[in-house]
Formats: sequence, C-alpha cells, structure tokens
Amino acid sequence: MKHTSLFALTATFTLAASLVAGESKLQSIPLKDIDGKDTSLKAYAGKVVLAVNVASHCGNTKQYAGLQSLQDRLKDKGLVIVGFPCNDFGAQEPGTNTEIKEFCSSKYSVTFPIMDKLHVKGPEQHPLYKELTGPGSAFPGDVKWNFGKFLIGPDGKVLARFEPGVKPEDPKLVKAIEDALPKK
Repeated sequence: MKHTSLFALTATFTLAASLVAGESKLQSIPLKDIDGKDTSLKAYAGKVVLAVNVASHCGNTKQYAGLQSLQDRLKDKGLVIVGFPCNDFGAQEPGTNTEIKEFCSSKYSVTFPIMDKLHVKGPEQHPLYKELTGPGSAFPGDVKWNFGKFLIGPDGKVLARFEPGVKPEDPKLVKAIEDALPKK
C-alpha cells in the first residue's frame, strides 16, 4: 500500500511539474519500459503514438504482426506503436517482463517499444490508463479486452480509440493514423 501511495505522490508531483513545462498530461505520466528504465510518452512528443494493451496468450495476440507491420511502414513518417503488457483479462499475460520481451522478439520480431506490465483497469489501474479511460477523457470507459488501442496525436492529445477486435490493418485505423501523422 505504501508503494502505491508513494508512486501516486511521485506521479502527481511529476505531472504538476510537467504541466508547468507545457507537456500534455498524458506525456507527463511516469512509465517504466520493459527493462525497468524510467520513461514517459514525452519520449515520443511530436510523433503519433498508438498505445496498445498487449498480451502473449490471447486470441488477439497475432495482432502483434500487424502492429509491427504498421510500425515498419509508418515509423519514418512519425508513428510509434507502444505496447503495454497487461494481465487483466483472463490472465493472458502471466509472464515476467523478461519473458514478454523474449516472446515479442522471437515470435513476432517486435521492434516497437514495450513497457513494463501494468493494469489497465481495476483498483491498481495505472495513471496512464486512468487518464485514457476516466470520466474526463476523450473516450471514457474501461478497456474491454487485450489489444485495445488509443491513438495519441503529436501534441499528446487522444484522437481516437479502437476496440480490441479492430485489427492493425483495418482501413479505419490506418486512415486515422495517416490523418494524424505530421505533414511534411
């Protein structure tokens, strides 16, 4: 309980300091990457981010291939896909960060960033997902299953939400991403 309270206090302080610096609220929420290093979505400021809660043992797991394909095709235009492993649905992401990283690399050749395993719903919901799904968000409501997708613009604002059944190659998702990419 003290760990969660300290994290919440640190997150609140960091958020307040970041907002003064002009970052979006989403970009300022502290995260850890799959290797345990501190980061945030600020690392991708100016890029279009597709945030996806992922799992290794789900019927939707094969979406990793489509996500990687999207990343490969659009990364030079300003897209970054960010995976957020989550075990909230049917215990379909039981592995450790090391196991998740190995699975993503060996099975799907994933090169896009994968973050530390977190909760997207419930009492331990990560602050990022509280912001993405809370009552004040652009698209409120709990994440329904693995591979829910949030499209975040270069300014850190949520532009669209796609449910888990929407595959990475779906024309509506691809169009939304392409429309959000910085124009050169």
